[in-house]
Amino acid sequence: MAINLLLGLQWGDEGKGKIVDVLTRDYDIIARFQGGPNAGHTLIFDGYKHVLHTIPSGIFHKTAVNVVGNGVVIDPVIFKRELDNLSKFEIDFATKLLISRKAHLILPTHRLLDAASETAKGKAKIGSTLKGIGPTYMDKTGRNGLRVGDLEMADWQERYDALTEKHIRMIDFYGVKLEYDLKELQEEFDEGVKRLKELTFIDSEEYLNSALKNGKSILAEGAQGSLLDVDFGTYPFVTSSNTTAAGACTGLGIAPNKIGDVFGIFKAYTTRVGSGPFPTELFDEDGVEMAKVGQEFGATTGRPRRCGWLDLVALKYAVQVNGVTQLMMMKSDVLSGFDTLKICTSYMYKGEEISHFPFNVEPENVRPVYSEFKGWQADLTQMTEKEQLPKNLMDYISFIEKEVEVPIKIVSVGPDRKQTILR
Repeated sequence: MAINLLLGLQWGDEGKGKIVDVLTRDYDIIARFQGGPNAGHTLIFDGYKHVLHTIPSGIFHKTAVNVVGNGVVIDPVIFKRELDNLSKFEIDFATKLLISRKAHLILPTHRLLDAASETAKGKAKIGSTLKGIGPTYMDKTGRNGLRVGDLEMADWQERYDALTEKHIRMIDFYGVKLEYDLKELQEEFDEGVKRLKELTFIDSEEYLNSALKNGKSILAEGAQGSLLDVDFGTYPFVTSSNTTAAGACTGLGIAPNKIGDVFGIFKAYTTRVGSGPFPTELFDEDGVEMAKVGQEFGATTGRPRRCGWLDLVALKYAVQVNGVTQLMMMKSDVLSGFDTLKICTSYMYKGEEISHFPFNVEPENVRPVYSEFKGWQADLTQMTEKEQLPKNLMDYISFIEKEVEVPIKIVSVGPDRKQTILR
């Protein structure tokens, strides 16, 4: 058996949660491989809206086991809140939700460090979610971090106290004024840890590889998007982990030759939350309309998302870096009503037209070159068969497939799991 991957191909918020939820019925195990509570995966079904941050998106299915892998960073406070929100669904978390012992923990002082660092940057801030993600990954690579398995060790408290004291000294170094009650934060953290310890901790790399040997089907779920990858994204306006296919190997302990299909998720247009370059960003009525119809607000932060036309240069880059085998286009319904649609097919980069994603895509270096397409007026949200889709939408899809040389297998026409058309 091979493990299939599901990844976002833009700057996040592509709709990964919905697609994982749709696909889960075909898999025995859903495994999250990177990121933390800075992610927000939205699922809508049976009239309810659910936003998951750390828990894998297969948690609502009765048979699937959900694994939080070693590449994930966990905030016990947010994790407890997430579990509490799901309590009414009577989910057997002890058997359905497994936690890697090698996953790193976000301490209260990690969040304080995040806030101090971002405040000290002033106008140069990168748009952090202030969830402590960056400082936690810094401790991980700096070999200072605390992991879930450390909770089972006799000297846990000593390790926690030592790292907390180090963080307090670092916060003072930034020279910014932060108001906080460390005792209150630690009490909340301790409650989260208590709840976390009620779950099942596993040596996840052994668990997943044994599952593959025993013929179990596994879907690896990424968070954020490929253009936020710490190596291949629009650095420094990126997250602190590897959001691309390579991150699944290091975030789960799966060898590259065990990867099967790579499902790439993208919106029919492009959005971005927070700071950073965005070549196709719109500042006119079209951008306002996209944001309004698409309800473009961050699932985690609530911040409004910046909107723009589909960037095919960036999409082809993400497909290439990830080795995508199937594409899934989300929010097609949002583009209904536009007379003319645009797709960026190349960049003018420092006076030269290029078709690849360059080192720097800041506006002073990059200007998008567009191709135009006729829009469609039909309401897609009630459509259930591919034959019902309007011709202009099919032309739009065909153009994308031809350019990226990967088939679009799913077209989403609404937020509910039922509003999903298979091609």
